[in-house]
Amino acid sequence: MKIALASDHGGINLKKSIKNYLLSNGYEVADFGTDSAESCDYPDFALPASEAVANGECEKGIVICSTGIGVSIVANKVNGIRCAHCHDTYCAEFTRRHNDANMLALGEKVVGEGYALKIVEIFLSTEFEGGRHSRRVEKIAAAEKKYSR
Repeated sequence: MKIALASDHGGINLKKSIKNYLLSNGYEVADFGTDSAESCDYPDFALPASEAVANGECEKGIVICSTGIGVSIVANKVNGIRCAHCHDTYCAEFTRRHNDANMLALGEKVVGEGYALKIVEIFLSTEFEGGRHSRRVEKIAAAEKKYSR
């Protein structure tokens, strides 16, 4: 599975840890940056990662900033993206089971490295349940189509 990965300067340390985790567990990684601790703008990195998931280049994506909020907002501007900002394993599991989320947003200053890696593990290993949840995901897609320009 190929994972799009991106962060701004506020998430660079967690991004490095997640990248190492992914590579050591057999995932392919498309790293969209940043590679510097210098102040930068998270949309410059979260958008290309989100586009890679939306166009099928990557199966899932993970975006990181200080809180996870900014990158989740940006990712969800891309048609076809369902990015969930998760700070615990329960949310990571159920956003996959019920929402078929294809991107995960994390905050480096919100969740510790060890727990973040567990969140990533659960997010990537949990399957979408389908069934009645498919109907809901289809309604999300219809709203996205209606309100996109």
